Amino acid sequence: MWSVLEKMPAPATTYERIVYKNPSEHHYMKVCLEFQDHGVGLNVAQFKQLLISALKDLFGEVDAALPLDILTYEEKTLSAILRICSSGLVKLWSSLTLLGSYKGKKCAFRVIQVSPFLLALSGNSRELVLD
Repeated sequence: MWSVLEKMPAPATTYERIVYKNPSEHHYMKVCLEFQDHGVGLNVAQFKQLLISALKDLFGEVDAALPLDILTYEEKTLSAILRICSSGLVKLWSSLTLLGSYKGKKCAFRVIQVSPFLLALSGNSRELVLD
């Protein structure tokens, strides 16, 4: 009886690939602008213009017109929460990464958090302090 089982081929294993595509219309980014020389200040209008010019420099006029909103902005820390359409997330992220100066002063954007859910940006588990 064992010899019959040993000669039967093993059934073919089938795999099914399941890809979850995020149906969210927007993504939210928490970003911070850092300058090499401290003491540089930008108001919210200058900050948004910097975002648009970064997109325009890398991708041109058409992609600089992506729907981009600044939901919160802290002038003291130069940090903001941005809302971008999901299709433009990679373009915005790459243009911020490659931005190197503002009015001749060296700077860099730091992307702190990204999520399709705004609530996820309200806290950072890496900074959580338990009593």
